[in-house]
Amino acid sequence: MDITRHQVKDIQIAVVAAEHAVITSVEDATDLIGTIYYQGFDGVIVHKKNISPDFFDLKTGLAGEILQKFSNYRLRLIIAGDFSQYTSKSLRDFIYECNKGKLVGFVTSVEEGIVLLGA
Repeated sequence: MDITRHQVKDIQIAVVAAEHAVITSVEDATDLIGTIYYQGFDGVIVHKKNISPDFFDLKTGLAGEILQKFSNYRLRLIIAGDFSQYTSKSLRDFIYECNKGKLVGFVTSVEEGIVLLGA
């Protein structure tokens, strides 16, 4: 796993890149939060491919548990990728509602995520 630092104004943004999924469980998310949080980052961008497909199946409850961890630490999370393959109305509604808030966002690119976190 590689973490690249970006700074927009006074906001420190971590961009996580890996060849494999780095978040496959709540424990993985907690480990990532610890790494990011204690390095002084204000937000993190993770590629969709680096998150378990179970996250995007809302019936598993994984998304809710993981997002609660990010909320507890007040660490902003942006997930970058193409979400057009998902046809579930509940997931589309979930993404829409997340994008209306400030804590979690779903974007198409890392660049878009950096702009969002820096706003």
